Amino acid sequence: MAMNKTSENLGEIEELVLLAILRLGDDAYGVPIIHEIAGRAGREVAPAAVYVALRRLRHKELVTSRTSAPEPVPGGRARRYFSVTKAGIELLAQSRQKMLRMWEGLQPLLEKR
Repeated sequence: MAMNKTSENLGEIEELVLLAILRLGDDAYGVPIIHEIAGRAGREVAPAAVYVALRRLRHKELVTSRTSAPEPVPGGRARRYFSVTKAGIELLAQSRQKMLRMWEGLQPLLEKR
């Protein structure tokens, strides 16, 4: 089901997940996404929160996924890798512009503190 991407808003976790996927490129699956958010944003996120966000992002058609072949070790599991769609990139750009407009002109106020 396609949604109207221009009226979508991203939650904080969704935005962090999308940014992590973009940074990780072809290596974007659950565990590295969690580590990327922790390392860059300094934010510990529960794995369940990331997986719920990934499911929502897939439903909103902001990410796509592919499944790898199982790892070549006994009991090896397949991994689900994620990519940001064009709509996801556009929504991230809109979100960034909104935040930049909100921050505009506030630097002097922050420096007074």
